[in-house]
Amino acid sequence: MKGSRISLRGCLPLVLVAATALADESIVNSKHDLSFRGPGPIRAVDETRICIFCHAPHNAAPQTPLWNRENPRTHYRIYESSTTDARIDQPGGPSKMCLSCHDGSMALGNVLSRPLSHPIVMTARTIPPGTADLTNDLSDDHPIGFRYDRALANTDRQIRPPEVVSRELPLGLHGEVHCTTCHDPHNNELGDFLRITDQMSAICITCHEMNGWRHGSHATSRKRTTGRTVDPTERLKYASVRDNGCLNCHKIHSAPQHERLLRARRNEDNCLNCHSGAVASFNIAADIRKRSAHYLPFRSGIHDPAEVPFTMRRHVECVDCHNPHAVQPNRIGAVRSTVGRTVRGPNLHVSGVTLSGRETSDSTFLYEICFKCHGDGTHRPRRQTRRQISQTNTRLEFQTSNPSFHPVGGPRRNSDVVSLISPLRVGSTISCSDCHYSDNARSMGGTGANGPHGSLFEPLLVRNYDRDDFTPESAQAYSLCYGCHSRESLLNDESFPLHRRHIVDLRTPCSVCHDAHGIYRGQGNSVNHGSLINFDLSIVMPTDSPSGRRVEYVDTGRFAGNCTLTCHGQVHINFPYSGGRGVSSRSVSLLRKGARR
Repeated sequence: MKGSRISLRGCLPLVLVAATALADESIVNSKHDLSFRGPGPIRAVDETRICIFCHAPHNAAPQTPLWNRENPRTHYRIYESSTTDARIDQPGGPSKMCLSCHDGSMALGNVLSRPLSHPIVMTARTIPPGTADLTNDLSDDHPIGFRYDRALANTDRQIRPPEVVSRELPLGLHGEVHCTTCHDPHNNELGDFLRITDQMSAICITCHEMNGWRHGSHATSRKRTTGRTVDPTERLKYASVRDNGCLNCHKIHSAPQHERLLRARRNEDNCLNCHSGAVASFNIAADIRKRSAHYLPFRSGIHDPAEVPFTMRRHVECVDCHNPHAVQPNRIGAVRSTVGRTVRGPNLHVSGVTLSGRETSDSTFLYEICFKCHGDGTHRPRRQTRRQISQTNTRLEFQTSNPSFHPVGGPRRNSDVVSLISPLRVGSTISCSDCHYSDNARSMGGTGANGPHGSLFEPLLVRNYDRDDFTPESAQAYSLCYGCHSRESLLNDESFPLHRRHIVDLRTPCSVCHDAHGIYRGQGNSVNHGSLINFDLSIVMPTDSPSGRRVEYVDTGRFAGNCTLTCHGQVHINFPYSGGRGVSSRSVSLLRKGARR
């Protein structure tokens, strides 16, 4: 302890030590100097001694180091969190000494070396409300009173083993964390009486080992924090994101959101504080207010890092898709599909659900992050189109054993798909974000932020995709499809021989016949549901046939099949088609006859 310096200087009359003591290196002239010449608004009226407020050479409590105050008998509300593995007890030892002033319950001038009837007269009886008044509610402060040992480090992989933690942060006799672990009450050289500087999160990462932090954006960005939008009057301690580090989002004491000590009560505000164009380069706040977005009604502070994807309530928060401790810039420019369904910078070290339905703490593929909300959860979003086969679990829709699927979970070996635009080819894989993405995303040729934040096109689509019946065909109407599939190939009937007839002449949207995700093997088969065939039942109606009333597609070979259904008032009973470039004259005749009806 640095008590030798304090005991020699602090107990002398202030007039003798003022010239020799360095203001930042000792209690003298610090906020803990409560003598009548102390620098703060709270000080004694005529007491010249400095150490007397905490220590006394005589009549002290039988407690090291010669303690001169009663310890509070307060029962404190302690910190709680769903992600805390430590057992947090009531404060004790040195922490109780600190709280004898800092919980605001005991008079500052009451010391054991003086009768209770004659306390030291102070400018304020107790510590006034503010950042230094921790009150009896410690649930909004960094936890103390827990044992920091190897067992805890083995359980919580986000803290470092105690034997490698700097000796500059002393623990208690039994390895407990106290106020004095981080604060040296006798030395304010670093500000806030810190033992290690908090600049660039130095004191935090001494104990906390957050996966990906050292190379993450919040640890390395030099952007200035002066333009923050949430409570702009609250000045951060340092000027840049990098220098503030953890302090950009967390408050060590008196945090508005107690659990995880966040600066803002609403989860998203901790991110939008900067990601509104104020500090960060792109305005995410504007994106999530678009027509279709990961938007406000489901962003209500209900995310929990310990939540179970299969049972959690429906919600979406920034931290569902991004790990703020590990997030890195997305440097991808304008690209086409196939560049990567693996997790990249913005989504590093985010939890997810695998294609087989298992939870994973560190997703490998982007779709695993999506499956947390759009997979097996009981509160997953509803389907917008009424399909022949209804399925809202996208994890099941993308199974590679399905009769047909878009190749998100794995490649699809279907030589019937002849319309792909390079670099796509049979066997390529794509990502959920190739279709569901912000319409102005940089990686899609726009100027905005990458990611599925918000779009003008529903449901959160990167390009337009009309699903209304009788839509005139155009490059814009089906630009989502035409981003991967050649419009020329489709309208030249190089695969299905009646594409042009349906899309151009009859103005039938792609979505009437095709289900964009896939058809789960437990509900459909390759004969009736190949080529993503899953009819929109708001447009396609059952028709009477010799085998009963039905809506049915039957695959009869390469580029060949037949349909039994009613569409646009036209009755199809085993209606045949075949051939990659053209169609049988009988089929054309039947289709024209139906049109005349």
